[in-house]
Amino acid sequence: MKKKRFSIEQIVAVLKQAELGMPVADLIRQVGISEQTFYRWKKQYAGMQSDQVRELKQLQEENGRLKKLVAELSLDRAILQDVASKKWPGPR
Repeated sequence: MKKKRFSIEQIVAVLKQAELGMPVADLIRQVGISEQTFYRWKKQYAGMQSDQVRELKQLQEENGRLKKLVAELSLDRAILQDVASKKWPGPR
């Protein structure tokens, strides 16, 4: 099956339709998603507006980028400490 990508606005719109009383079975059939996908979206985005969801995604991406930077800097620091702790031969 072809994997579809839904925008944040589309996901929020689907969740709003479910909140307004549309049966979940009809909704997932109409949108073309699995029940598991619907409930994952509901767990992740329930009660949020599309701008809040977009901001959440941006913050998650920035958090991942910052974690990667911290890991790289920690590795660099450990390497430098290892090199500095070794005894260097004196001048000849």
